[in-house]
Amino acid sequence: MIALIGSTPDDCVKKRPIGPRRKLQSRILGAPLVSGFVLMVVERTLVSTSAVLPEASPGEAAVGVGKPRKKWGQRFWRDKTLLLMCVPGLAVLITFHYAALAGNVIAWKDYKPYLSIGASDWVGWDNFTVITEGDPAFLGAVRNTLVLTLVQSVLVFPAPIMLALLLNSVFSQRVKRVVQSVLYLPHFLSWVVVVAVFQQILGGGGLINSFLRQQGATTLDIIGNPDLFIALLTSQVMWKDTGWATILFLAALSGIDSSLYEATAVDGASRWRQIWHVTLPGLRGVIILLLILRLGDSLSVGFEQIILQQRAVGIGASEVIDTYVFNHGVVGNAWGEATAVGLAKGVIGTLLVLGANKMAHVFGEQGVYKA
Repeated sequence: MIALIGSTPDDCVKKRPIGPRRKLQSRILGAPLVSGFVLMVVERTLVSTSAVLPEASPGEAAVGVGKPRKKWGQRFWRDKTLLLMCVPGLAVLITFHYAALAGNVIAWKDYKPYLSIGASDWVGWDNFTVITEGDPAFLGAVRNTLVLTLVQSVLVFPAPIMLALLLNSVFSQRVKRVVQSVLYLPHFLSWVVVVAVFQQILGGGGLINSFLRQQGATTLDIIGNPDLFIALLTSQVMWKDTGWATILFLAALSGIDSSLYEATAVDGASRWRQIWHVTLPGLRGVIILLLILRLGDSLSVGFEQIILQQRAVGIGASEVIDTYVFNHGVVGNAWGEATAVGLAKGVIGTLLVLGANKMAHVFGEQGVYKA
């Protein structure tokens, strides 16, 4: 290839044509094979450019070498505008996520709202008896939470991956942008609006049942059916958040080297084999990271979504840990027991994140952090 630099365009035409496999191999190795004419033009351009540009002085060439680092106060003053923009968000984070942790002391007290936390009596571990002795309402909430978590982990978590693969296969960028905009829209709707939309479609007086009545057919009981409540919640979550969750996977897909697909195509791999051997390995890091974060939040299955529909199906079929804390603590005035349950849920979620992150290190992935 070096010998081609000095050749003429006529000499380059006489060279033996390079097959597609050799071109592909050269791209993978990072040394693309181009004609001698192109290399000659590039070489002459560089030579002419170097002749025009003035040479840097020794002082200019040494700029940045051995330069002392700015002091902390100087860097703070330089970035004061950006730091001031971070103050509101930092204040919210400290107030509602860190300072509020001190309120967990209620789990060991007989807290009364009309008294201060300091004036409430200490009761030790009595509030944790709902967990250790197995309160029936608490066990029912745990069972519903675990079932809903398992169903949503199997159905909801892989949905954005498959949708991202479908969007990535769309060749028309205009069609792709339109589809993405439509899929992202439900994420910005509140759960009040989402529940209302489903009730207007699937409810007793909704669109489907109204049509069935006009046709003289039997109506469907979907919204108020306890046996279909988990399926209803799962479908609502998928409709609302699947499109938005594809953003990370589409970003990861754009970072996969296209030459890998070309190499597998030359070797005769089908589209499914390319997905299995190229696409999914490229998404593995993102999938493991999101799975770890999902495990940490696995016991939180949507308080607002469930509390809005709990009256229609009853507490027995819809009570989860989050709604149990609200109904038992705020409504039932058992603040200490509700705080104990919420604290136990947070500790379990932290342990799940640490354990999943450790397993990611075992399989060679970075996870959320490196130990």
